[in-house]
Amino acid sequence: MAQAPVLPRGFELPLEPRLPRIGSVDQVAVEERAATLGKRSIKREAKLWALDLAIRTIDLTTLEGSDTPGKVAALCSKAVRPDPVDPSIPSVAAVCVYPNLVPVAVERLRGGAVKVASVATAFPSGQAPLDVKLAEVRDVVEAGADEVDMVIDRGAFLSGRYAKVYDEIVRVKEASGSAHLKVILETGELGTYDNVRRASLLAMAAGADFVKTSTGKLPSAATLPVALVMLEAIRDVYEETGRMVGMKPAGGIRNAKQAVQHLVLVHETLGPDWLTPDLYRLGASSLLNDVLLQIRKERTGAYQSPDYFTID
Repeated sequence: MAQAPVLPRGFELPLEPRLPRIGSVDQVAVEERAATLGKRSIKREAKLWALDLAIRTIDLTTLEGSDTPGKVAALCSKAVRPDPVDPSIPSVAAVCVYPNLVPVAVERLRGGAVKVASVATAFPSGQAPLDVKLAEVRDVVEAGADEVDMVIDRGAFLSGRYAKVYDEIVRVKEASGSAHLKVILETGELGTYDNVRRASLLAMAAGADFVKTSTGKLPSAATLPVALVMLEAIRDVYEETGRMVGMKPAGGIRNAKQAVQHLVLVHETLGPDWLTPDLYRLGASSLLNDVLLQIRKERTGAYQSPDYFTID
């Protein structure tokens, strides 16, 4: 699917040996393959397994101006026990909040398996001086965040200043210390599949532990073709370097059917080794309730009322 390698204009020479082949994306092929995989149907036991996996990979997220400590505390309780009457339902992977609410999440989740993730680096715009961004990253890590979700400077990227974007990710990775770094590309603003691939490779070369589609502030950012382009970039980096980088689609994944489609995409592109919370996450706020409803339907044969589970 990738054609002849072309290094993007603006890369400094020291970057060149660190990046695998850039190439260009065959739009028709990507969209046709994504559409085909999106139609794949799975039934009964396989579907229940996929729904269970979807829950275990969710980053349960609240990133609203109206967020309060009480709301985050309630979200943390739901993250640990998504269905209070069914202990067989697993916990989600992480709770993702704004920096000022990290201490609340850390306190509520202390001692458990659910991670605390925080957005940082002037989320969602990424428009702030580097020293401000780095200070924010250090603050959330010091407050106890296990994971940092940073946003790239799309203005720099779209104006061809790739080295600036690369260097910023490197600095943020250093400031993150032992916390896992997810790099948000905001694919809805990148314009082309070529840019999505280029930004994915750049983020991985700079040290990203995960590449993430979107801030969730744009509608339908995590489309199947965009996710496929990013997954293929991850595959190419793995084949060239042996390094396994994680993937997090976020933005527009609101129901169980969409979640399963994304899991199929991962399985067919990267294989089962990536179907783990260590290497795959689903960024979501409303997805969990629909997955719980689908699990109950598969087990009982009947749909519950939509308000059976709490509204987040």
